[in-house]
Amino acid sequence: MVSIYSQGINQSSSGADKCNAIINCHLATAKIGRAGMGPFSFTGQPNAMGGREVGGLSNMLAAHLALENPTHHDLVGRFWGSDNVASHAGLKAIELFEAVAKGQIKALWIMGTNPVVSMPDADRVRLALQGCPLLVVSDCITDTDTVALARIKLPATGWSEKDGTVTNLERRISRQRALFKPAGAAKPDWWIISQVAQRLGFEAEFAYQNSAEIFAEHAALSGFENCPDQQWRDFDISGFAAIDAEAYDNLQPVQWPVTAQAPDGTQRLFADYRFYTASGKAQLIAVEARPPVNPLSDAYPFTLNSGRIRDQWHTMTRSGLAHKLNSHKPEPQVEIHPEDAARLGLSQNSLAKLESRWGWMLARVDIQAGQQPGSLFVPMHWTAASSSRGRVGALVNPVADPLSGQPESKQTPVRISVWPNQWQALLISRQALDELECEYWVKNKGNGVWRYFLAGQQQSAETAAWQLRNHFQSEHDLHYHDSARGDFRFAGLTGQRLDFCLFVTCGGDLPELNWLSGLFAEQQLSRQQRLNLLSGRPAKDDVDCGRTVCACFNVGEKTLCERIKAFDIATVAEIGERLGAGTGCGSCIPELKKLMASESV
Repeated sequence: MVSIYSQGINQSSSGADKCNAIINCHLATAKIGRAGMGPFSFTGQPNAMGGREVGGLSNMLAAHLALENPTHHDLVGRFWGSDNVASHAGLKAIELFEAVAKGQIKALWIMGTNPVVSMPDADRVRLALQGCPLLVVSDCITDTDTVALARIKLPATGWSEKDGTVTNLERRISRQRALFKPAGAAKPDWWIISQVAQRLGFEAEFAYQNSAEIFAEHAALSGFENCPDQQWRDFDISGFAAIDAEAYDNLQPVQWPVTAQAPDGTQRLFADYRFYTASGKAQLIAVEARPPVNPLSDAYPFTLNSGRIRDQWHTMTRSGLAHKLNSHKPEPQVEIHPEDAARLGLSQNSLAKLESRWGWMLARVDIQAGQQPGSLFVPMHWTAASSSRGRVGALVNPVADPLSGQPESKQTPVRISVWPNQWQALLISRQALDELECEYWVKNKGNGVWRYFLAGQQQSAETAAWQLRNHFQSEHDLHYHDSARGDFRFAGLTGQRLDFCLFVTCGGDLPELNWLSGLFAEQQLSRQQRLNLLSGRPAKDDVDCGRTVCACFNVGEKTLCERIKAFDIATVAEIGERLGAGTGCGSCIPELKKLMASESV
């Protein structure tokens, strides 16, 4: 019996109790410490366990040592030769930004995260940081919502440039080696911290030359005055305390503890049913079920859940640079059950407004029978840099678990309604636009182009069309308009090469994104292709693969439907054999199964 759980458990005002309840079940039934048994938490990002090992939380010291344990406090002080070791917990993330808003924190250093997007009640977080006298941000991307507010910006290495170790959920430490040299002036986080510390007068304490030296010190602390025979501390990698640079470079994946008694690591803990407590016995923690702090109401009758989608990561600062990943779901979407959509007058691909007590956003409607009635799902990825009103964090309630500090990101009461836009548009251009004068816009990166999804309430379609058109200069201009229907189409060419295309409509459908994007790869457009541009639909012989389903092999929905029917394909494996879809990363397999069962096939 293995219990696998993720953010649906953790991101709750009773998340710690829920985790304890799962662990209680495994302890009470002895489903732990044996092959194929145990509770496994899939954390929100890689190396979450590694971060805890080094004390990367506000309520713990390094090496799994407790801040408020006098013995641990004394141990760390003697190891580092310091009488100035924190003795009580600092502020967790939500508390920290509240303190910034109140002026209690006047200097803040943010590293490798984008809280203006990812934190609950995100508009309040943005206001707090705008008023912070000294905000320092270390990041590998220039144009994030948080970097935009920084007084001091420090260029840091990104994932593929980093050198160090990571730890996964089975306690396995692995070496991460840099794939590329740092871009520009970027430096590793440890180097940046060391340089700042040295300038503050701590030259001897932060004289590290490489990550191997830091790892060796970390390993030495984990075993300092530890007593393996007494089962005092579980995290112990003291077997690496004397590791040198060469051995560090050649480090193979290993599960801790790694000690003199277990130099090759420890595959399984608790096999002898001895636990890291004073008595050696496991401790079951009594818990009681608690509902969400903010209940649903007549004003806010839907439960908002937020999370990731298949092809994006966190706030898209890096995954958004990969044009293949932007074709699957190019805009913020709200998934809603068909019955709820029909009752509220929401149609597929229309725009909806979502509101909570803390903020509001706009999103495309995606009607899904698999969505729970009364529940909405919105991805967390869109930012103010990539959308006008796509930040779901602005809606999320700021309630947090009193022990873990995890926000209740999965259960925010909201309402949803039709957003009655006067027009909508699709714009694809080789040139990026700095400013867009409309209420709704989303941009993403294509293959050599920028793609914009636009809509507005205040202007007429014709006014919006010509204002957008005037952003561009071109040698040759193609245009079509039907004022009665409110359809406007423009294309600009240099020679026979397409520079931009713009489609504006009052109520009609917009052209297929991938077909249009493919025209920008052509060095010369034929007369027929130019006519197709103005008609807004490809010729019969042109490839129109439809919405991307498999990003690995660039296979679209229309291609899949045609091949499934043409070859009478009955299994996902057959799709893989003929088209490759589903044979790469495999993340599209659930969608392939759903597609095969749909009416479109």
